[in-house]
Amino acid sequence: MDAQGRYSATDAGTEVKDKVSDLGRKAGEKLDQGRVRAADTVDSTAATLRDRADQLASTTSNAVHNVTDKLQSAADYIRDNDARAMMEDVGDFMRRHPAQSLAAAAVVGFLAGRALKNADWR
Repeated sequence: MDAQGRYSATDAGTEVKDKVSDLGRKAGEKLDQGRVRAADTVDSTAATLRDRADQLASTTSNAVHNVTDKLQSAADYIRDNDARAMMEDVGDFMRRHPAQSLAAAAVVGFLAGRALKNADWR
């Protein structure tokens, strides 16, 4: 291969790396924008459920309060961590709990398949 061919291959490789890096950065920005909206939605859901729980019997109310506490924690986590930190946490969880991770992946895959099957593609 001559010098120009090597130079072109190097340029092409660099260009591909730059484009992949740019796409990754843009995806991260989109995830960060979405995570703030998601945290606000989860937070709002927790507040609404907490208000409704006050109207229910005490046993049910306690269960709903426990759920709302978990939702509040989830909203705080989403708000406080960027996409990279969340992906690292997911990876750590998967390494510590591989069987549960596989089961969760199977459930998510099944639900996604059902959602896509039932989607109106016209």
